[in-house]
Amino acid sequence: MDTATFIRVLNILEKEFPKWNAPVVSLMAKREHRTPFQILISTIISLRTKDQVTAEASERLFKLADNPYDMLKLTEEQIAKAIYPAGFYRNKAKTIKKISEIIVKKNSGEVPDSLEELLKLPGVGRKTANLVLALSFDKPAVCVDIHVHRITNRLGFVKTKTPEETEKELMKKVPVEYWNRINDLLVAFGQTICKPLSPLCSKCPVEAYCEKVGVVRHR
Repeated sequence: MDTATFIRVLNILEKEFPKWNAPVVSLMAKREHRTPFQILISTIISLRTKDQVTAEASERLFKLADNPYDMLKLTEEQIAKAIYPAGFYRNKAKTIKKISEIIVKKNSGEVPDSLEELLKLPGVGRKTANLVLALSFDKPAVCVDIHVHRITNRLGFVKTKTPEETEKELMKKVPVEYWNRINDLLVAFGQTICKPLSPLCSKCPVEAYCEKVGVVRHR
């Protein structure tokens, strides 16, 4: 698959997107006008956690503290209780507390707006950092999670072994003006149609373009 075809696929998916469940952090960012801090913390909570749990946990936590200064007033136990049953909620509580401390002490309460500085925060990997850049600061960023990695390889657009390799390839092959569209579209598509096992190819709006790399069976 060449770049022009991949962009055609993105355009088709964008038309279908309203039918699917959008990624919860993106929805919260757009509908609820979350601050960069809230988007960062919700993204931390979302790791290995279902969307509904992420939304509910974020809401409970932000009722107690919606900025780094107030978050520091909470104990780790209070944070953990608020975000339960998010995956690894106790570890995430420690991370949230530490991130808040760093933002207050080193960044005057502001979330960093560069990839380099975001990656210095505990618990923040490239996926989280790029999502924060795109959603909070409207900066071009290719956010690659398991869905983006799987689907771009399945389509035959990239041939990579890790999400980080996928990110680098997409940055090379896709014009920058499309970067911020990739994650929302492919995550929603991956959760609804292009599933990890037995994808719903019979309902896929871009099946004609897909090379089905690695697909053993489909519906």
